[in-house]
Amino acid sequence: MDIDFSWYELKHMAKTHSGFMKALGLQKNKGFPKDQHSTDSRQYAYYTLRRKLREVLQVNPEARFILTGHSSGGATAILFAAVLVLHQEEWLLERLDAVYTFGHPRVADSKFGEFIEKKLSKFDVKYYRYVYNNDHGPRLPYDDSIFFFKHFGTCIFFNRRYEGNVLAVEPDKNLYPWLWTFPKMMDAVWEFIMVSFCLKKRVENTGKPGL
Repeated sequence: MDIDFSWYELKHMAKTHSGFMKALGLQKNKGFPKDQHSTDSRQYAYYTLRRKLREVLQVNPEARFILTGHSSGGATAILFAAVLVLHQEEWLLERLDAVYTFGHPRVADSKFGEFIEKKLSKFDVKYYRYVYNNDHGPRLPYDDSIFFFKHFGTCIFFNRRYEGNVLAVEPDKNLYPWLWTFPKMMDAVWEFIMVSFCLKKRVENTGKPGL
């Protein structure tokens, strides 16, 4: 997990997590230009993926695409969509069906979230972020008066019994106090037992491994 909690500030708008923006292609002293300079031979994730998407979608007129990822991959997935918005890539946004992320950390402040949600809604792009029980990832960086990070999008939360609910924000939005460490560890042991039992029953009933 990226433990860099520093900000990248978008002029007159909002702030995003600089570490994840750098992973996409944020450049020192240049920011995030719409197009990569012709003399720059380095490969940046954002420009490479955008080029590949254009190539594939141009030869498949009816095709649409989704963005997805787990943990830091989920963070860069939603930020990739956000940079498409910032660069006014309307042709690609019209082909983007949805963004699904799993256990990703917070990536921006509330102003950024509100702005991106509004823009994605304009193109009818769905954004769902899935959170499982006590997963640490979605609870970092902190949502408090010091760090100011905020989640956005629709939260689909699954408890330890694998029951899903649509919530505004996951329970225990920040990492729990250290006094809760032992109970949470017991939760993890219980989950391990349950998964092992489910795998065993699956093999017994079907003769096939896996869930």
